[in-house]
Amino acid sequence: MTRLHFATSLSSLTKGNSSLLVLGSGKTVTKARLGRDLPKALSGAVTRLLADLDPGNMGAGESALCEGDPAKVSLGLLPPEGSRYNSPARAESLRRLFAGSGFGSRKKAALLLLVEDAEQITPWLNAIVRCLPLFSRKSAKKKGASKLTLLVLDPKGKVLRISKESKAIMEATRQACRLVDSPPTDMHPGALAKEARAWLRGLTGVKIREIKGEALLKEGLGGIHAVGRCALEAPRLLIASYDPGKARNQHVALVGKGITYDTGGLNIKIQGGMSGMKGDMGGAAAMLGAFHALASTACKHRVTLLLCLAENAIGPRAYKPDDILEMHSGKTVEINNTDAEGRLVLADGVSYASRKLKADVVIDAATLTGAQLVATGNLHAAIVSNDQDLEDLCIRSGRKSGDLCHPLPFAPEFYQSEFTSPVADMRNSVKNRMNAQSACAAQFVFAHLDDTKARWCHIDLAGPSSHQGRGTGFGVALVEEMVRSI
Repeated sequence: MTRLHFATSLSSLTKGNSSLLVLGSGKTVTKARLGRDLPKALSGAVTRLLADLDPGNMGAGESALCEGDPAKVSLGLLPPEGSRYNSPARAESLRRLFAGSGFGSRKKAALLLLVEDAEQITPWLNAIVRCLPLFSRKSAKKKGASKLTLLVLDPKGKVLRISKESKAIMEATRQACRLVDSPPTDMHPGALAKEARAWLRGLTGVKIREIKGEALLKEGLGGIHAVGRCALEAPRLLIASYDPGKARNQHVALVGKGITYDTGGLNIKIQGGMSGMKGDMGGAAAMLGAFHALASTACKHRVTLLLCLAENAIGPRAYKPDDILEMHSGKTVEINNTDAEGRLVLADGVSYASRKLKADVVIDAATLTGAQLVATGNLHAAIVSNDQDLEDLCIRSGRKSGDLCHPLPFAPEFYQSEFTSPVADMRNSVKNRMNAQSACAAQFVFAHLDDTKARWCHIDLAGPSSHQGRGTGFGVALVEEMVRSI
C-alpha cells in the first residue's frame, strides 16, 4: 500500500527521496523555471530529457541518472492538446505516464505535478491514485507501506494547495477501487452494506437505514428481492441520506447497481463470461464514493444514496425465465433473461428514489451492459438522460473531472417496444440485440419512473470501471462534480 504525503516546497519534496518524477506538458515544464529551486544536476537532467522527448498523441516518458539526491529523475510529458472528446486535463495520458514510470511501487518517491491551471489538480490526482490500489492478497512478505510525496506547481512555479474536495475525491476513488477489487465471497451484499455503514459513520448530517430480505417485498421492491433471494446473503436496499439543513437546495438521489457477483442466474454465463463479475458492483462503489465525498465536504444539496445490493446466484429459490415480477413502480415484468438483472434492481432503486423519497434529480450508475464497450469504448461511460440540461452537465462534468462520458439516444418511442410482453407490462430483455442495446437497457430503467417529474441521468460505466483486472473508481469524480454543479 502507498501512503500519500503532500509537500509544501520543492526542497521538502526532494528531501529523503531517491527518485523524482516530473509530470507536465512541454509548456509547463519550460515555464516552471525548475533551475531556480532545484539542484543544478536535477534541473539539468530535466532539461535534457525535455529536449529529447516527443509526447506524440498520448504522452511519453524517459528517465536519467544524476548526481545527488534524488539520484534518478524521470520526466513524463503530456501531449500539447487532446481532441474535443478528451478531457482538457488529458487525465488518461497522465495515468498512463505515471503507471509506466513504476513510481507507484517505489519505497520512497517524489512526484512533481506541473499543471496548466488549478482545475487540472483533481483529475490529475484522481488519475494517479487509480495506480495506487489499496487491496492485495499476495503472499509475498509485506515490507511496509510505500510513501509517495506530492507537490503541485502552477506555470509560474507557485505551490498550489490541494483542496479538501480534491483530497476527498482521491480517498473515495481509492476506497471504491478497494471494494471492487475485493473477492465476492468476502464482499457479499451484507459485507458491502457493512463497509458502507462503517465509512459513512460519523459524517455530519448523514443517516442510514436498510430494507433487507423479505422486507423488500413489503416495500414493493420486487426486482431487488427476486435477483438476490436465493443467495446466502440476503438482498437489500441501503439508503443513506445527507441533509445540509436550511441551506439545502435540490434533492439529488444517487442510485448504484450493487450486484456483488453475477453468475447470470439460471441464464448462466458461459465460456469464461463469469470471471471478473465481482466488479458488477462498480456502480454502487462509485456512488458510495461520490456520496462520501459530497457529504464530507458540505455539499449544498440534499443527497440520498441508494445502494441496490444483491448477488445474482443460482439455487432452488432463484428467479426463473417466465417468472413475472411486480416492481416498485407498480409495473409487471416478465423475465426472459435472468442475466439482465442489473436493470431490475436499478428500476426499483430509481422508482423508490422518485416516488417514495421525492427526489428532484435521480442519477444512476451501473456496469449495466457489455454493449456499452462497443458503443463508447473503454474510457467513455455511456449516458442516457430525459433532460437535455442534465445530459449536458454530465458531459461537462466528465471533461472537467477526467471521467469521460458520451451520450446515447434517449428515444422511448423507438426503444420501449423492444420489451413488449404478451402477459406482462414488459419483459426485461430486448427482442433485437442489434438495436442499441445500451440505450434500450437505459430505457427499461426509465420506464419505471416515466410517470414522475424526476430529472434522470443514467451512467453505464461497464468499460471504464475496470482496467487490467483492477477497479478504477470511475464515476466518483464524475458524479461528485455533477452534483456539486447542479
